Amino acid sequence: MSGIRSAHTKPELAIRRALHAAGFRYRLHPREVPGKPDMAFPRYRAAVFVNGCFWHGHDCSLFRLPATRREFWSAKIERNRERDREVRQQLHQAGWRTLTIWECAIRGRAALGLGRVVASAAEWMHGDAASGELKGMQDGVG
Repeated sequence: MSGIRSAHTKPELAIRRALHAAGFRYRLHPREVPGKPDMAFPRYRAAVFVNGCFWHGHDCSLFRLPATRREFWSAKIERNRERDREVRQQLHQAGWRTLTIWECAIRGRAALGLGRVVASAAEWMHGDAASGELKGMQDGVG
C-alpha cells in the first residue's frame, strides 16, 4: 500500500487543471488548514477534497469491498470515513466551507464528465452553501 498515492492522483490533477483553466486559484494541501484539503480556495474560504471511491467507501459502482481480509479493509475504510467526518467538522468550526468531489463523478459508467463537474464546482464556489458533494449519477440516471 505504500505505493498508493494520497495526493496528486489522476482525478485530482484533472480537476485542478480544469479549475485553474476556469480562473480559480488555490493552494495545494495547505498545512494550516485542518485536514490538509486537496485544494484550498482562501478567497472563497472553501476546501475541496477529491476522494477516491474505494478508499473512502463511497456507495457507488466503483466501490467493492475486497473478498480477502474483509475485516481489515472494512475497519480501514470505516476509519477513513470517520476521519473525513472529523475533518469536515473541524473545517466548518474554523469557518471553511467544504466540497467533496467523488472519483465516480469523472470516471466510470455513471460519470458526469469533467466539464460538468467543474461547472458545478464553480457554481458551488460562488454560492454560500456550507458543504457540497459531487458524485456520479446513480445507475446512470441523473
